[in-house]
Amino acid sequence: MAPRVAHLWLALLGAFRPEDQVCVLRSYMRSYRRQRAMLVKYAAQHIQHMQKALTQMNVQLQHAVSDIAGVTGMRIIRAILAGERDPGCKQDAAAIAKALQGNWRKEHLFALRQAMELYDSYREKIAACDQQILAQMSTFDDRSEGGSGTPPPVPPQGRSPRKNELSFDAVGQVYRLTGVDLTRIDGIQGHTALKVIGEIGVDMRPWPTDKHFASWLGLCPENRISGGKKLGRRKAMPNANRAAAALRLAAHTLHHSNSYLGAFLRRMKARLGMPKAIEATAHKLAILIYHMLKDGADYVDKGQDYYDRAYQNHLLKQIARQAKRLGYQLVKEETPTAQAQPAWLPTVQHRRFIESLTKLGIAVRPPLESTGPAI
Repeated sequence: MAPRVAHLWLALLGAFRPEDQVCVLRSYMRSYRRQRAMLVKYAAQHIQHMQKALTQMNVQLQHAVSDIAGVTGMRIIRAILAGERDPGCKQDAAAIAKALQGNWRKEHLFALRQAMELYDSYREKIAACDQQILAQMSTFDDRSEGGSGTPPPVPPQGRSPRKNELSFDAVGQVYRLTGVDLTRIDGIQGHTALKVIGEIGVDMRPWPTDKHFASWLGLCPENRISGGKKLGRRKAMPNANRAAAALRLAAHTLHHSNSYLGAFLRRMKARLGMPKAIEATAHKLAILIYHMLKDGADYVDKGQDYYDRAYQNHLLKQIARQAKRLGYQLVKEETPTAQAQPAWLPTVQHRRFIESLTKLGIAVRPPLESTGPAI
């Protein structure tokens, strides 16, 4: 084999290209999501134009409703354009009357009407983008039939999608493509799962293990190891992987979660800071997604309490090993009480160690075969 050919062959070992069907979906996702994001941005500008027209007419609609682009706000604006001057909402009558005292000048009503028409036009274009993505997803095989995964709950009837949300059931479509419900993982929403599937596909065979998958995503620390010894870390190379970016955003939403992953994120934040904590949690999310897609298993959240107990047991085992190395044994008391200061403190290391155990409510005694003074 020629050196140039061998070099090219080795350079392509780490390359990943999904199946043609997934490539088409990824192209649709990227192009149409970019187009959709642009349309959402333009629609938001016309919301500002409507707000400006209302303010010029001295109509303080933002004091009557929380969001003028919501269902109630749009209904009030359309009623104003239809000629009504006292549309109602859930606020009390006095607040509505005070907020809707305007001068109703014709030029401002004209600007309001044009902004509303342009906003409706962009919403129609956004819906067309959603339908095009849904049409491409319908070409995939249905893996939900006979799968071992638990199907996602059926969305309630009559529920209108949230603002700027996909107009179709993204959770149900992802379950049909994969056979598992990825949204059972805390932090993973329907649009996040759809973005990840659009980048990696549904076949996990290109990655032999979850470590290969996390490394391909760029979510592994760049450790320098020589002779089995870790010499240090280097700054990770910039990675524009869109699936990894989606997982980082999902990890960031777990800060106030009472789940197992939320407790992990908060502990990592206390140790390493928020950026590295997000990276570590995104790595854990990637491993969970890998095993769900490869093994077809459901994710079951064990909860924050389980994580706290597991971490405390791990900490106690670590302290027990340290105590044994220093010549002590740990005795757990049923009711932790305030411990008196030991009379024998040979070194500063022993003193700090005993103080840390006292905070945990653990009594420290020398081993039985020890001839040293008792503590």
